[in-house]
Amino acid sequence: MRYFIELSYFGKHYHGWQRQPNAITVQETIEKALSTLLRKPVSIMGAGRTDTGVHALQMYAHFDWDDEDGITEYSLEQLTYKLNNFLPVDIAIATIFEVPEEAHTRFDAINRSYIYKISKHKNVFTSDHAYCFKYDLDVKAMNEAAQLLLTYNDFECFSKSNTDVRTYLCNIEEACWTEEDNELRFHITANRFLRNMVRAIVGTLLEIGQHKKPVSWMHDVIKTKNRSQAGSSVPGHGLYLSKITYPKDIIQ
Repeated sequence: MRYFIELSYFGKHYHGWQRQPNAITVQETIEKALSTLLRKPVSIMGAGRTDTGVHALQMYAHFDWDDEDGITEYSLEQLTYKLNNFLPVDIAIATIFEVPEEAHTRFDAINRSYIYKISKHKNVFTSDHAYCFKYDLDVKAMNEAAQLLLTYNDFECFSKSNTDVRTYLCNIEEACWTEEDNELRFHITANRFLRNMVRAIVGTLLEIGQHKKPVSWMHDVIKTKNRSQAGSSVPGHGLYLSKITYPKDIIQ
């Protein structure tokens, strides 16, 4: 039987989502907790991979459980409760629920959304939650440039170099800046994202927002398909995986 886990985490103390040989990750931490509680090794598959320091307001992972007794609805609630008590304070389990056996957190996701937060002023209470960027920014110009992203689908220029992806094609459905709670927030939704893509896009938009480059520069960057032509990547601690959408036959 297959189960989905809906969770959130604050990424400061983790070297990203995916298990690594010599670093603490979110995946490894949850697997160890689940294996201890269920008393046998449990592996989980995440909906995606976040980098070091990146946070998730919503993440999904799945695991298979073939115990003869199965897992009842009551014990799922109990498992969620125990898992939250067992895990560190920066990882929270929202729910665990049964799904069709062929359901897959990564491959069945319809789209994913990210938010990047920029603090406009130094704030000691948000230094781990948002990137402090003190320079004046032309938000209108950044929004104009962000809209150009929707007219392309090849984003090799924003992909981390030397990755093993087969394609750089992504369908971006939303890309815009908003101002909330004394922060600038970049919202972006797509069917898939390349490694480091959002942070590279934000860094490129900041170049335009400072009037170092014109809005039309976005066209030039994308057409080059060259990562070195785009802006620098912004720090990971301002980035949040905010939402993952699945077909209704998996999640109502």
